[in-house]
Amino acid sequence: MSTRKTFTIGSRESELALIQTTHVQNVLQLAYPDFEFPIKSMTTKGDQILNVPLYQIGEKSLFTKELETALQNNQVDLVVHSSSC
Repeated sequence: MSTRKTFTIGSRESELALIQTTHVQNVLQLAYPDFEFPIKSMTTKGDQILNVPLYQIGEKSLFTKELETALQNNQVDLVVHSSSC
């Protein structure tokens, strides 16, 4: 039986999101040195709509829906959206 060694982390492509995701990746790597934790970054609807104030869009999950979908579709194994470091 093969033991899984790679767990992909989903993240938004924003600078802050990638800083937070890299922090989580480093913590996981220290705790589980035999495993790999590559980051798969993606843009979200909230990242793409730049000409309209977010409150006017009136939709929830503007910055998380694509991450949740990737998780549900097994494109990533876990996601980092926001973190208090």
